[in-house]
Amino acid sequence: MQNENKSGPKTTQGKEVSKMNALKHGFLSKEVLMSGEDENELLLITNNFHKEFQSETEMEKVLVERIVANIWRLKRAMRMENGEVISSMGGLMYESDKFFRYEAMLERGLFKALHELERLQARRNGKDVPLPVSVDVDVSKND
Repeated sequence: MQNENKSGPKTTQGKEVSKMNALKHGFLSKEVLMSGEDENELLLITNNFHKEFQSETEMEKVLVERIVANIWRLKRAMRMENGEVISSMGGLMYESDKFFRYEAMLERGLFKALHELERLQARRNGKDVPLPVSVDVDVSKND
């Protein structure tokens, strides 16, 4: 009964279009590599980052993979900004408001993973690591 009030595509055609939404720009795609991108370049970047960060534990390896995924998607975003990424439908895949939100999301994810990796490695190397600081900001007006 609750599902009857949910919005979303109802027709088969609408569902097919909706299914492809994450692949228009690839920022939210489960797969890091999209059709037409260079798999060897992604593998090279991945290997270089594992060497650079000397990831040893599984968690460190997961965080390096997350860093690589965010960097790869940010590179895609830069290509989109420069007009180099064209959709299969023949047009630029660029909606500025949404695009900049995705770009900011990717940057936050990148730095969050990087900072956590640095914390884990410092602790693994015997350093006393303080807990991460979290700040709660209230921007609502109090009239």
